Amino acid sequence: METDESSPAAAISRWKFAVSRQYQHLLDKTTPHVGRRWLCFVAVALLYALRVYFVEGFYIVTYGLGIYILNLLIGFLSPQVDPEVLDSEGPTLPTSSSDEFRPFVRRLPEFKFWYSITKAFCIAFVMTFFSVFDVPVFWPILLFYWVVLFTLTMRRQISHMIKYRYVPFSFGKQRYDRKRASAAESTSVSED
Repeated sequence: METDESSPAAAISRWKFAVSRQYQHLLDKTTPHVGRRWLCFVAVALLYALRVYFVEGFYIVTYGLGIYILNLLIGFLSPQVDPEVLDSEGPTLPTSSSDEFRPFVRRLPEFKFWYSITKAFCIAFVMTFFSVFDVPVFWPILLFYWVVLFTLTMRRQISHMIKYRYVPFSFGKQRYDRKRASAAESTSVSED
């Protein structure tokens, strides 16, 4: 008589949980290594581009990947709370220098953006091994349409950024010069 714990379904469930936990642990370890993560993404994207170039096909897959990347980019560049839809009593982005500073919070955080875009390139790479996804199309039309779509979307996003005065990029924490900090401390100590 088999118990629930020794059944094949329970063993598979335990194995899936262990693999999922190990995978999440690896993802968590990569979080602080921003440069290395993006370098790995560039390698994956280059591998995909080389595959598509040498196979000379899968333009529909690449077009779908481009549309997905555009969607992710919009989420990455947009604030978590859209200033257009806020109520008058809700929090807003500062509009003048006297307003309280509120840091920019993205709708799609950098790590999730990286993870989603890397996963999308991996899936697209795997799709290039199945001929069912190699639909014959005239690729210059797809490229032209994607460039027009990208241009119109980014124009709208940039005008939104200008209208509500937010910048979606920060280049690390502000660093203070140690000499200035120690000089300021010594003058405050000598004044006391």
